[in-house]
Amino acid sequence: MRYREQGKYIDAVKRFEKQMTYEELKDFRMLKKRHTDDEDLDSLSLARLKGYYEKYHINRDKKNYDMYFKKNENLSENESISEDENISEEEVNKDQE
Repeated sequence: MRYREQGKYIDAVKRFEKQMTYEELKDFRMLKKRHTDDEDLDSLSLARLKGYYEKYHINRDKKNYDMYFKKNENLSENESISEDENISEEEVNKDQE
């Protein structure tokens, strides 16, 4: 279980290598190399890896994409288009012919 757990932590932290300081990057690369050599990490090394996971993966800035999507509630309230503005399918078909 420990090997699988450390693999999950390493995969999650890999994306944040560019944000690490030089010392953290050096330590993380050593931990990653030990993992690729199929070596289980001791409790102190695993604690350092969990620390990197908490620092970079859990505490990352989460982007808010709500401004790019319209909510369904707002659409139903704002749909007050007059019939003159609507184009029927027949008119579209006539224009295509």
